[in-house]
Amino acid sequence: MLRSTLFYGAVVALGIGIGFKVYLLRPSPLPPMDFDRWWGDGPQPEDEDASIRPFVIVFNESMVEDLKSRLRNRRPFTPPLYGAQSQYGMNTKYLDELLTYWSDKYNFTERAERLNKFSHYKTTIQGLDIHYIHVKPEGKGKKVLPLLMLHGWPSSSKEFDKVIPMLTTPKDGYEFIFEVIAADLPGFGFSQGTRKPGLSPLQVGTIMSNLMRRLGHNMYYIQAGDWGSQVATHMTTFIPHEILGFHTNMPVSSRPISNVKYIIGSLFPNLIMDEKYINRIYPIRKLFDYVLRESGYFHLQATKPDTIGVALSDSPAGLAAYTLEKIGVCSNRHQLNTPHGGIENIDRDDLLDTVTIVWANECIVTSMRIYAEAFAHADVFMMHNIPTVVPTAAINFKHEVVYQPDWILRDKFLNLVRSTTHDFGGHFAAMQTPKALADDVFESVKEIISFRLNY
Repeated sequence: MLRSTLFYGAVVALGIGIGFKVYLLRPSPLPPMDFDRWWGDGPQPEDEDASIRPFVIVFNESMVEDLKSRLRNRRPFTPPLYGAQSQYGMNTKYLDELLTYWSDKYNFTERAERLNKFSHYKTTIQGLDIHYIHVKPEGKGKKVLPLLMLHGWPSSSKEFDKVIPMLTTPKDGYEFIFEVIAADLPGFGFSQGTRKPGLSPLQVGTIMSNLMRRLGHNMYYIQAGDWGSQVATHMTTFIPHEILGFHTNMPVSSRPISNVKYIIGSLFPNLIMDEKYINRIYPIRKLFDYVLRESGYFHLQATKPDTIGVALSDSPAGLAAYTLEKIGVCSNRHQLNTPHGGIENIDRDDLLDTVTIVWANECIVTSMRIYAEAFAHADVFMMHNIPTVVPTAAINFKHEVVYQPDWILRDKFLNLVRSTTHDFGGHFAAMQTPKALADDVFESVKEIISFRLNY
């Protein structure tokens, strides 16, 4: 009787386990997508302006003088605690030095001219003026591949100014070269934000698809990180026929089965990933400690972005402290014992370009709202749980915000053709380690082309 009970109990447990697995692996249905949804003010006009307009970046004199005045007249900061460096957040002694450099030594005119070495354009997509950099390669005899590049928060297409020349210059050993379209996400950089709720990363994907079509590209590659990677991941899911290949420096699978694998993997980490990378996600308690310490800004921006936005929109000192502290942590999370907290892993002028662009365009609120929109709509979560067949390449830098082994990434990216892991670098790869990123894009696309030929 006991053996019979145990046998049937085991059968029931096995059945529940199999059913649970099937439930977790079952993809969500593809939600309906509206590629004509109007995000501009007022009703949609009968004829949308489809012109492409040249654009020049200018940090105008009145904005610069107002910014410098606010910086020079800032109130004295509360000093750090005795013995503390960046453990409590931005070290205000270091911040003082940084703000003095911004007001007295940062050359606004030269930095704008440096950005203008590329061709900039704006065009209206679904009611929003979208800004992008468009660079066509000069080398002849190579196959030209269109590459859409997408950034994250608090950045813009400026993030790619070091890597673009590397991607548009012929490289030995490769028969192709890239035509780069580096776009500002709506509400970021020089792209217009919307006043209508609902512009999630999923909806941003339709805008980027329409942008590429307007430029004559019905099929193209994408390189992206941070929120740009989320937008691109959605695009590979709802328009896989348009995306020839996807390269990401922030690869993430958000499927429910992936969350379960995180827990299972903690029991037998040596069986699912390379031993030298186990400490990037295990023990789980260590990962949770990191998330709790560093995700406060994320929760704030995902719930009440407009509130903190008031303070950041009114104070350049506050804007610099808030944004650069997060950039520093994401560049090297293990440098909180230094005054700079990781900031010095990226060139100071590059960092101040980023903050200046946010300040000049008054886009801190519109950029932060993407956090709230990403968690407010069911169709986003449905899209997360649909795997994509688009051939994908992942590059994992040491201090990326999140690390997932290939065992988990393949839940979302069924054709993960290349996965590279480095012991250096961080979240803002295009600014911090541009050569490593560009080299991996070339090699990844080479492998994606080979995969498609043999698929």
